[in-house]
Amino acid sequence: MGDMSNSSDFYAKNQRSENNHAGGFGVSVLELRSLMEQRATEAVVRVQEEYGGVEGLCSRLNTSPTEGLTSSQADLDKRREVYGENTIPPKKPKTFLELVWEALQDVTLIILEVAAVVSLGLSFYRPPGDTSVDSCGAAAGGEEGEGEAGWIEGAAILLSVVCVVLVTAFNDWSKEKQFRGLQSRIQQEQKFQVVRDGQVVQLPVADLVVGDIAQIKYGDLLPTDGILIQGNDLKIDESSLTGESDHVKKDTEHDPMLLSGTHVMEGSGRMVVTAVGVNSQTGIIFTLLGAGTEEEELKEKKGEGLRKMQDGNMEINQTKVKKQDGAAAMEMQPLKSAEGGEPDEKEKRKVNVSKKDKSVLQGKLTKLAVQIGKAGLLMSSITVIMLVLTFVIDTFVVQGLPWLTECTPIYIQYFVKFFIVGVTVLVVAVPEGLPLAVTISLAYSVKKMMKDNNLVRHLDACETMGNATAICSDKTGTLTTNRMTAVQCYIADVHHKVVPDPGALPPKSLDVLMHAISINSAYTSKILPPDIEGGLPKQVGNKTECGLLGLVLDLKRDYQPIRKQMPEELLYKVYTFNSARKSMSTVVKQPDGSYRMYSKGASEIMLKKCNRILNEVGEPRVFRPRDRDEMVKKVIEPMACEGLRTICVAYRDFPASPEPLWDEEDLILNDLIAVSVVGIEDPVRPEVPDAIMKCQHAGITVRMVTGDNINTARAIAIKCGIIHPGEDFLCIDGKEFNRRIRNEKGEVEQERMDKVWPKLRVLARSSPTDKHTLVKGIIDSTMVAQRQVVAVTGDGTNDGPALKKADVGFAMGIAGTDVAKEASDIILTDDNFSSIVKAVMWGRNVYDSISKFLQFQLTVNVVAVIVAFTGACVTQDSPLKAVQMLWVNLIMDTFASLALATEPPTESLLKRRPYGRNKPLISSTMTKNILGHAVYQLIIIFTLLFAGEKIFDIDSGRGAPLHSPPSEHYTIIFNAFVMMQIFNEINARKIHGERNVFEGIFRNPIFCTIVFGTIVLQVLIVQLGGKPFSCVALDIEKWMWCVFLGMGELLWGQVISTIPNSGLRFLRRAGQLSQKDELPEDDVNDDNEEIDHAERELRRGQILWFRGLNRIQTQIDVVNTFKSGCSYQAQAGALRRQSSTTSQTQDVTHVSSPSSCLPLLSVLYAFSCSSCLSFFCGPHCISKNKFISHARMYSPLIGRCVFVSPEC
Repeated sequence: MGDMSNSSDFYAKNQRSENNHAGGFGVSVLELRSLMEQRATEAVVRVQEEYGGVEGLCSRLNTSPTEGLTSSQADLDKRREVYGENTIPPKKPKTFLELVWEALQDVTLIILEVAAVVSLGLSFYRPPGDTSVDSCGAAAGGEEGEGEAGWIEGAAILLSVVCVVLVTAFNDWSKEKQFRGLQSRIQQEQKFQVVRDGQVVQLPVADLVVGDIAQIKYGDLLPTDGILIQGNDLKIDESSLTGESDHVKKDTEHDPMLLSGTHVMEGSGRMVVTAVGVNSQTGIIFTLLGAGTEEEELKEKKGEGLRKMQDGNMEINQTKVKKQDGAAAMEMQPLKSAEGGEPDEKEKRKVNVSKKDKSVLQGKLTKLAVQIGKAGLLMSSITVIMLVLTFVIDTFVVQGLPWLTECTPIYIQYFVKFFIVGVTVLVVAVPEGLPLAVTISLAYSVKKMMKDNNLVRHLDACETMGNATAICSDKTGTLTTNRMTAVQCYIADVHHKVVPDPGALPPKSLDVLMHAISINSAYTSKILPPDIEGGLPKQVGNKTECGLLGLVLDLKRDYQPIRKQMPEELLYKVYTFNSARKSMSTVVKQPDGSYRMYSKGASEIMLKKCNRILNEVGEPRVFRPRDRDEMVKKVIEPMACEGLRTICVAYRDFPASPEPLWDEEDLILNDLIAVSVVGIEDPVRPEVPDAIMKCQHAGITVRMVTGDNINTARAIAIKCGIIHPGEDFLCIDGKEFNRRIRNEKGEVEQERMDKVWPKLRVLARSSPTDKHTLVKGIIDSTMVAQRQVVAVTGDGTNDGPALKKADVGFAMGIAGTDVAKEASDIILTDDNFSSIVKAVMWGRNVYDSISKFLQFQLTVNVVAVIVAFTGACVTQDSPLKAVQMLWVNLIMDTFASLALATEPPTESLLKRRPYGRNKPLISSTMTKNILGHAVYQLIIIFTLLFAGEKIFDIDSGRGAPLHSPPSEHYTIIFNAFVMMQIFNEINARKIHGERNVFEGIFRNPIFCTIVFGTIVLQVLIVQLGGKPFSCVALDIEKWMWCVFLGMGELLWGQVISTIPNSGLRFLRRAGQLSQKDELPEDDVNDDNEEIDHAERELRRGQILWFRGLNRIQTQIDVVNTFKSGCSYQAQAGALRRQSSTTSQTQDVTHVSSPSSCLPLLSVLYAFSCSSCLSFFCGPHCISKNKFISHARMYSPLIGRCVFVSPEC
């Protein structure tokens, strides 16, 4: 949203320029704004009457419809001065002081501040007259002169609060700075094609000026307002402005008005830019949204005059904008503001329009924070009540003292002190560092992910990706290099396995093919010389078209002369490519007045529309259905099985009179003459097979969803490793997919979908609707224990719905349209699938980083709360003072979150399955670590508390008066406590029971720096802290003891690692998302998923023994089943129950067998394991899409052949 003070500068400039009629230009800002208010025929009439058509408007703007603007910097600067820049002034970022004020709003900090101020005020109070302080109670005063130091504790608490607030504000400030940097990066990514000096160049949208000639194409998000000069089959989605979902057809005769913030859904064209920035339709709405909230403030600050000036400028638009959909601003946020607006606002907008639920981690953290908060509040309340009751009973009952009026402030001082202790317990118990840890971890990950070619647009997508269980990926450009090369062709009734010599082709066929490829492709697609000598030619534009243009060059011809002879303006009609047509056609007018239409598209679809084909001499001959079937069998399928994309090129001639009805597409795009079928190779990226294998090991199913031929898709899927010989999978096209999932009424049924998606690996010839249906079906499925978390890649405009529906949407940074990028959560800047694997690794690392921080923080929470509570009950005072607890809180919140949240990811993260939505945030291993370390720390602290004075031969610190000096006893307790936390921070680096906690520690310099810095600060606090920190300087011997007790944490950690998790199931539910979605065998699943090395070592022998017994028993049952020949159902039930104890299960192959196989099938579905034999009852029982690579063996037990998995 624009800041109104900034916006006013634009309007002031605009008004000043009115006097000289827009500074030398023939049209002013307000005239252009008024013109852009017009729609449809009204706009055409007004442009014609007032400006003499679009050419006249271009003339007034000093621009050429064909050559565009010149690159003169002076001219461009003048246009920006007169018409404004294409930026929306951002809302000013919050100042550091504003962030400090926000941090001060924390309720617990406010309570502490108030209590500290009261304590500070009361500490200066002295009883009046001759009243003895002793008469107020035995503990009312300390040694002589110590009463004067009573103010220090209150002041120290205030100082600690200031430190916490400053640290929080600084973190918020750096977070906001990172958000703005991210938004700025996203803005720089969006570029737009304009014509300058007759050359097509790509510019950042912020550099566009009024008068620019912009080239628009399918998938663009229009960054400015403009008027169409020339268009081909152009359709615009204006729902972001009007709320109407129907696409609006644009042409120069009926509706040439193009508005910023709208999406190009079909076609292409050129427009002259007429309004930018705050003067565009998007800018006007943004400005009005800003005016609504800030109008009163502006009135007070800048006076009525300035507000009237703004109102005058915006008056024209008030009526229209009020009628527009409230969601307009949300949709139009992508128009480039200089900073992108405030991140919080951006996130709010996302939440309002987002399709996604709260992310997995957010949901779990929210639940956990509530659980901990309730427990902390309860403990702090009990602590305060116990302290107050103990004091009251001791003073007024045991000592029998009366309540003296002059002693009231001293009693209140005690109560305030007790209250401060209670609030401090609450501060320590409540994990306010949790959001900080999440923010730091996400921000750190996002920054690092940029280097891994992942531009994260929505922060929560980062951690959601760590829980992904399925990836639906495009083929072209993501799994393949997106560098198309024509390698085979069928022309003149001959199938050429390599590109033929042009002399071997009929001249007529060659000439038609050259014209068809050169003219019937976007003129922005071209082949340029290589950037470096000896390199490959550079492909610009649509890569499939570049592959065809490369064929023209390979045939020793050039497409440029043909295009110059037939410039884009002379193209009579263009049917642009879309997912419904699967083809592109261009109509040109011949010199004799007749028309010729060139077409190209998916070969099997195009051949159905052909009734003739050019023969060996280049003359058309009849092309019958059986000829088509033969061509599919002998040409297209062999090409596709080699992984080639097959494109058919065809044409059709129309007479000059009567002129065809061009809008009757079904009639026009028919009766074609086939010229050639071209096989285009798009090699698999070399790194993709390894990346897909990592995904599969990580428990993520990769599915290919492509618009290509099913044979091509299957061939590429095998090369990538998506499907393997011997696996049970489905490889189907969109038509078959819809037949399987829809009922008689054409409605998608979830039950039908659940039978398809688990085994589906390749979906070919799919439409964007099919992709959305598949994603929705997988997400909505309840047939598996955990809800599937689905990631989707997309590059086209129509991929938007699927990208939005997915848990994480990946858009292609290079090939992706603006619409796809806006719908996505992460942009792949290199369009590479292997970058998605890196996103998975970073996502899992975020989850693990938060878990590490939780493991550390909750240990401190448990210990600090129990120590404070027990101390209050037993010694009427907390062994850890308020200021000391705040320091500990600072260590475990800010420093620890920074240290543990910046751990770099490792490959080991990809060797486990996703955690899932219902998996508790705190695993059984973490629970074991938290409780184990808490027990160690409590034993040490209570030993020091109740026997420390005897061990070290010092004075006891228990039962000290109100303002007594710090004791060496309590200093040792505090120091030992902090040392234990520092060394436990090293233990917290591992959350799966690993023994080597130092592994990779030096890969994280931030962690090492923070641990070292914390130790240095602790030394300074103890040695120099004095009264404010309630510390006494310790000698070297006591320091060594404290460090020794701290290092004991590392040894104790090894002891804890040897304890198995089996006895800790009762403490597993902390941070679990929901219990109603769990399956009863959830605990069993957790055992399998939980990486507990100690338990694995202990149980390995047992597991192998029982597995061996289980196999023998199962094999006996197999034999018995076939011997008896009886009903197999009971046996199958028994075997299923047995198989539930095996460690891993897999789907068995599809079987469409005769009844003789049924007894065996009952066993097959029950008895199937990756580590044991897989039985199949002969080749006739294997589904058609099953690849057989099993060794065939004769079994005398069952009297027939069986297949044995090679891995066995």
